Formats: sequence, structure tokens, C-alpha cells
Amino acid sequence: MAWARFSSLDGGVIEATGVEAVTSDIDDVTSGFWAVVITFEGRLTAVRMSSVDRHPSATTVPTWTGVQGEWTTSLDDTAYVDGVEEIRERIARGTVYQVNLCRVLSGDIGAESSIRALGDVLAQGNPAPYAATIDIPEAGLEVACASPEAYLTRRGGTVTSSPIKGTAPTPESMLPKDYSENVMIVDLVRNDLQHVCRPGTVRVDHLCRLEEHPGLVHLVSDVSGELRKRATWRELLDASFPPGSVSGAPKHTALRAIADLEPVARGPYCGAVGWIDADRDEALLAVGIRTFWVDEEASGERVLRFGTGAGITWGSDAYGEVRETELKARRLMALARGELAGQGDS
Repeated sequence: MAWARFSSLDGGVIEATGVEAVTSDIDDVTSGFWAVVITFEGRLTAVRMSSVDRHPSATTVPTWTGVQGEWTTSLDDTAYVDGVEEIRERIARGTVYQVNLCRVLSGDIGAESSIRALGDVLAQGNPAPYAATIDIPEAGLEVACASPEAYLTRRGGTVTSSPIKGTAPTPESMLPKDYSENVMIVDLVRNDLQHVCRPGTVRVDHLCRLEEHPGLVHLVSDVSGELRKRATWRELLDASFPPGSVSGAPKHTALRAIADLEPVARGPYCGAVGWIDADRDEALLAVGIRTFWVDEEASGERVLRFGTGAGITWGSDAYGEVRETELKARRLMALARGELAGQGDS
């Protein structure tokens, strides 16, 4: 049965089952509760769920069987370092200020492997404020997300984006570059929201606060605004997608650099994963980071994919950025291999 589990706006859990409709058109999302995935490249899949439980009881899930063999990567360390240096050259030429450079890791999984089981492993071993697990194969969605970052939350006419920029093992190891990177992306997000919000309502509620997560710390900011009357979801997504924190600034030239330097599509990674409740006028869409998804190859083999990246600025050290991608991926990859199951936040 189609099944999905999400974090709610109040910090609880929402579970939804059954499929009433599937669409690739955001204009169809006018009533009901929808599971939503938007790839970084902009392909939307929204599923209207038949049943929604906002106070679910614990259920038994299958055992996660783990990734088989070694992970492969779309960019090895040498290619990633070369990409960082190319971005720095573009910054020196003045065409871009910051670019998020990513690589996609892939590992084989068995036919019996359940994304729902992996979602349960992540919930126990890497709890995240914007977690989501979507197991709807008939819509092409098998996604397990442990995102710490809110792309858009919505309560009625109030919309908030909480970009993350700045990652380090400890608060003391956060660099000045991390703070400047965060401020740069906050400015981009403010500009995005001003296109759909009432004049004078876009504000920075928090700037560069430290948040601790399993194995690392982030700098997080909150930008909110009041939507214009009759502003549509299409207008909001057109103004703000893809999220600035995982693209760069200016966004249009950052996206050009990403297209030039990344050899494979990101898919759900760095896109949006979450839910829209059109009846309540509420939504929580996470940035699709710390996110696994299943692709089925033409051969019938099932492949688990996972993305990791870092924000590149003029002040970036190429090998330091490689280490940042490894820091972000290390715990999640160990969980996917079954090496940290049951260890919680330790």
C-alpha cells in the first residue's frame, strides 16, 4: 500500500496512506493532502493521499537489508577539486559569487529492500526536524529524507524559508567563510520571497544561528513574509525554486555552473520533499538534502542514490570542501550500510 510519513509543523508526525490522484502540475493541488517531491531539475510529482493520520501509533516496518558492495560516485575527489577551482575562476571573472557543487553516490540494493525500512533507520539513527519517507512506487516515489533544512513552510498567508549555509564538526571550527556564505544566501532568499510577498513584509527573523545535528553543526537563518492575496503555489515555486542554499548566487549563473560541472542529474537531492495540505492552507517542504532515493535500472536492478555537496566561494579550500562533503555523508552512508543502526544521536 502507498504510504508516507512526514514531520508536521508542530514537530509531530503525519502518516498518510492510499492514492487518490497523481499529478505533475502544481495547479492541480487545490484540495486534499498531497505528498510532494520536486527534483532539482524541476520535475514535480504530487500524490493526493486517501487517508491522513496526524497522531499515528507506532507500526512495525521491514528490516533494512543495507547497501550491497561499494558506493560509486559521480565526481571522485580529483574531479571535485577541479570543479572547485573552476568555480573559483568564475568567481574571479565576476560571473558568480557562490555555487553549491554536489556529487551523487550510488549503491546496489536488493529487490526486497524497503525505503520505508531505511526511513525508520534514519529516524532512529539520524533524527531530523524535516524528515520524510515516501513509499509510493506506483508514482515513482521511493524517498527517505533526513533533512535539517526547511525550503518552505506555510501557515495560511505566512511563508518561511530557513536556509542552511555553514557546516562544521563543532561550533568552534565554523569559519568566517561560513558566516559570509550564509548571509549571501539569506539575501538571495529575501529577494526570491519579495516577488510573491506583500511589500515590506519580508524579514529576517533569525540570522546565522547555530544548530547541532548528529555529527555536525550548521548555521541556519529564517526568512519569512506575508504572501500577496491570491498568490498561487506556481508563483511561489517559480519565484523561489530551486532553493538558493543548494544552487548559489546569482542563481541563474550558479545553475549554469552546476549544469557545466556536475555530470549527472541530482533528482530529488537538493529539490523539495514534503507535503501540502490544500484544505488547511499549510505546507512543509524540506530541501532534499540528507536524502536517499531508489532508481530502477533498465536491467531491473535497484540502485540507492544519495547526494552530498558544499558551497563554493572565493575563500574555499578545494580539499576542505571535499572533506565537508564527506562529513555530511559519513553518518548517513554508514546508516544505509547498516553499520550504525540503533545508535541514536551517539
